[in-house]
Order: sequence, then C-alpha cells, then structure tokens
Amino acid sequence: MRTSWQHAYNFIKCVVPEDIGAVTLVNVYYILIVFPGCPTYWDDIYCWHRANVGQVVRVSCTNVSQLFADNQAYISRNCTEEGWYEHLNYHEACVFKDVEEPEPETTYFSNFKQVYTAGYATSLISLISAIFVFTVFRKFHCTRNYIHINLFFSFILRATAVFIKDLVLFSDEDLDHCFMSTVTCKSAVAFFQFSILANYFWLLVEGMYLQTLLALTFVFQKKYFWWYILIGWGLPAIIIATWILSRNFYNNKGCWDDTDVAFIWWIIKGPITASLLVNFIIFLNVIRILVQKLTSPGVGGNNTSHFKRLAKSTLLLIPLFGMHYMVFAFLPENTGAEARIIIEVGMGSFQGFVVALLYCFLNGEVQAELKKRFWKWQTESYLSYSKRRRTLFNESSTVTQISVLDKSSPKEQQNSESHALTPNNVSAV
Repeated sequence: MRTSWQHAYNFIKCVVPEDIGAVTLVNVYYILIVFPGCPTYWDDIYCWHRANVGQVVRVSCTNVSQLFADNQAYISRNCTEEGWYEHLNYHEACVFKDVEEPEPETTYFSNFKQVYTAGYATSLISLISAIFVFTVFRKFHCTRNYIHINLFFSFILRATAVFIKDLVLFSDEDLDHCFMSTVTCKSAVAFFQFSILANYFWLLVEGMYLQTLLALTFVFQKKYFWWYILIGWGLPAIIIATWILSRNFYNNKGCWDDTDVAFIWWIIKGPITASLLVNFIIFLNVIRILVQKLTSPGVGGNNTSHFKRLAKSTLLLIPLFGMHYMVFAFLPENTGAEARIIIEVGMGSFQGFVVALLYCFLNGEVQAELKKRFWKWQTESYLSYSKRRRTLFNESSTVTQISVLDKSSPKEQQNSESHALTPNNVSAV
C-alpha cells in the first residue's frame, strides 16, 4: 500500500503544475488500479510517463538533463508486471560533463541561432523599408502593391513571433521549457503558429495573383482583392482558433510546442502542406506560361538567351513561391532534422529580405521613382542653399558699405561736402 501511494506521489510530481488541481483520489485510483501498466514515475532526475506492460521507453540523454553530454545516446526503462525496472544507471547510459568546465566553443545550435537572428533582423529592416516606400509614394498605391504589403506584413509577423518565442521559452538557460505551462508561453507559441500560417497563405495568394495576371489579359483586380484578404488572413485565423481549442481540450500540457498528438498537429500542418502543394502546381503552370511566351514567334533571341531568361525567372520565383519548403513538406517530422532546420529556419530567416529586394528595391519602377525623388530633393536643396547664400552675401555687402562710411575721418567727410558745393555743382543745380 505504501508503494502504491509512493507511485501516486510520483504521479503528482510529474503532472503539469496547472493541472495539479485536477489530480483527485479518483484519478489516482485510475492510475494505480485501473490502468494496467506502469504509472507515471519521477525518479528525482526525469519524469517517466506511464507505459504498458512489456513496453520499453527510450529517452534521449539530451532530454534527460543538461548535465549530460550532448551525444546521441539513449537511456531505456522497461515496464514489467511488477512495475518499472529499477536497475537504471544514468552514469552508464549517458556520460556526465563537468558542470564547472567551461564550454571550449559556442555550440552548433547557439551559432545557428545567431545566424537566423541576423537573418530575421535583416528581413525586418528591409521589409519595413519596403512598406514605407509603397505607402509614402502615391504612385505605388495599387492592388498589386497592396498584396505585396500584406505579404511583407506576414514576414514581419513571422520574424517578430520568432523573437518573442525565443524570449519567452529560451531566455533563461537554467529553465527547462519542457516543464513550462503558462499562459504566456502558450500565447507565444500560438502567435508563432498563426504567423507561420499567414506567411504560407500569403505566399499562396502571391502565386494565385501572378498566375491570374499571366493567364488573363483583362482582370478586375479590385474585385478579387478582398478574396485575397480572406485567404491570407481569414483562413489562418480560423485554423489557429481550431488548433487552440483542440489543444485546450485534448492536449493542454506544456507550452503547446510539441507534436505528440498527430491529429492536433495536422490541424496546422495539413493546411500548410495543402498550400505548398497548390503553390507548387501554380509554380509549374507559371513556368509553362513563361516558356510559351519566350518561345512565341514575336519574341526575339536564340534558344540560349531564352534558356537563360527562363532559368533566371525560375530562380527568382523559388523564394517568391516558397518552393524551398517543398523539400521536407511530405516527409515525417524527424527526417533530416539538421537539414530541415537549415532550410526552413536558416534560409527562411532571409526569405523576407529576398522578397523585399525582388518585389521592391530591384523593381524598375521603384528605382526610377526613388532616383527622381532623390534628384528633386537634391535640386531643391541646392537651390535653397544658393538662395540663402545670395541673401547672406547681399546683407554682408550692405553692412560693409555702412561700416566703411562710419569709419571715414572728419577731414574726408568735410572734403567730400566741400566738393559737393563747388561752383560747377551749384551752377548745375
């Protein structure tokens, strides 16, 4: 009996803090009596969740404690009919690293975090600048640029969400975020997921809009603009609301940053995968339309020039359509973890910068307008400077003449007066 209540105590220690109020005697009875297996167990190092008889639970050493070396070893615990197998030696399964020994160099993930932080910061600056250009100059107020601005906002949200998520979950290195379960961290993860959804759907909207421009000669752009708004912001809002409700009622543990429950995770991954698939089809169709236009009789040039132009257009369209995400779109989450991080996080952090360049700063109309405004500003500054300089020169000349007259001697003034009253001058008068 004492052993059973010890199991109950271990179960209470392992549950999420906000769920402790839900631990009643009925729950304890269910865990200890009804559940045919090993109960949730806390061994003062790691929380082992309940398992069936005969099940072997394997946990990575890096997930057990930060005191263990960052290796690929696993530690296992067997669930028998008598309970958890007690002969478990963390020292043999995992290699301890000296806490006092300083790190010889920054770890891989720390370096990678610096890379994507720099990428998102660069994207933020370029995207905000691009939005400023499109909103300040009235010439760029059109449906096409309105769609670009919304895409820029989705990238800004994504970068901001990454910074907030890192600040909330990983700012304290001594805190194990796997055992966090606060409203703040859940809100940060929910906002992050919404920004990801919005970004993917606005990439889809850009693809749909480009295909419409290439396929249809005459199209009423304003007619479809609000449909684009609904797809870009409305669908992600509906999806994230469904995901939040599902997490709250079916898997309300931790900070909601896990993918343990498949059907809840696919509430987000399903629409993202579908948007990528549709965008990939649009991408292929756009390439087909470009090939037809380049090979039409009215277009000059040889096959080599056509191939170069097509290759250039294709390379430019890859980041605009988010085609680099297709590499891992249909693969399991644990497939190629490091390569997935490099492509989706590393390259994705600079995607906003590339999009701002292609849609705004490398655009011929934008460059011409900026040069025109710069030349106008330079001319006005020069004219203003010249006018101010002439005014100062005239004022300086007047002051100089007055000062010369004031400084002349009384004899010179008397001679000048007598010269003015000569007979010739009097007769002339």
